[in-house]
Amino acid sequence: MMFYEFVKFIIYTGIIVGISKYILVSTLRKLAENLNLKAKTVGNIAGMATSIPELLTVVISSTKGMAQTGIYNILSSNIINFLQYIASIIFNKNKNTLQNLALKIDLILVILTILIPIAMETIGIGLDLYVIPIFILLYLLFNYINNNTHKLYLQKEETMLEKKIEQEEDIEKGNTRKTVLYIAILVFAGILLFVTGDLLGKTIESLAKEFKISQTIIGILLGITTSIPELITFFESQKHYHGKKGEILGVVEATNNLLTSNLLNLFIIQTIGIIILAIIT
Repeated sequence: MMFYEFVKFIIYTGIIVGISKYILVSTLRKLAENLNLKAKTVGNIAGMATSIPELLTVVISSTKGMAQTGIYNILSSNIINFLQYIASIIFNKNKNTLQNLALKIDLILVILTILIPIAMETIGIGLDLYVIPIFILLYLLFNYINNNTHKLYLQKEETMLEKKIEQEEDIEKGNTRKTVLYIAILVFAGILLFVTGDLLGKTIESLAKEFKISQTIIGILLGITTSIPELITFFESQKHYHGKKGEILGVVEATNNLLTSNLLNLFIIQTIGIIILAIIT
């Protein structure tokens, strides 16, 4: 019986990751390209998309009264995201692009999204309601730093490279029909994620309560699986600009994907989990 529930856990999590990777993330990229968005903006959108599996699992865990599962899901996910990002940079031989000060600062912010929850756990600060305004302020502060450092140290170079690529490739202007189609696909993906997320929630509750599997272990397993969409987007973003003499744009996209995903995971999604947990308890 426990083996059956564990198989369901893997299947439902895999479906969520698959929908995120093959429908959600890919459609958002097409939508962003159709609207001719900048690399940083595409990275931000990808970060939001790839955080949806974490959002679902944290909401489900909180609804079932299993806060510990959500905490370790977020922590392990943020750590794995960072490691995957570093691997993608090394694999694509883009280490030199990280010499840019804006990207260095972004990575410092990413590391802080890992150290903050570890410090909270070490000190014994719980995920109570009083933490929410701190999380929101930190989220706004980190985004402010990210936006302003990019304006100072990257914006001119980004704009120049993007214009050059547009001229060389004669990029087509936005197509309204395609935009509507992509939005419809995203709505459909959202419905599929909601239905699958509900099934996953029942399985998580069964594993934790009936079979006494630690919430920490379930959270770490969820963190590993829900980080797969980020792995795909980190590699795809750099591959997209490879050979166009604009490799730094791919790194900018991947870095903002990483930062946005980790910020949302820790400060926004965790806040939603705290609120839900407070309501049901």
